[in-house]
Amino acid sequence: MSEILYCKNCQRYTIHPVCSTCKEKTVLNTPARFSPQDHYGKYRRALKKRDKDELRQ
Repeated sequence: MSEILYCKNCQRYTIHPVCSTCKEKTVLNTPARFSPQDHYGKYRRALKKRDKDELRQ
């Protein structure tokens, strides 16, 4: 298994099916689904532009 798992309880990433810290079951951490409407695209692009501008300075 090469998937990265996430513990919702202690908010840690792991590759094990059970969190070694809190002994809770971990879940597969998947990215958000693609949507043609992309409701948050405007904000994501503005943040990316701001970061790029800060690197230039």
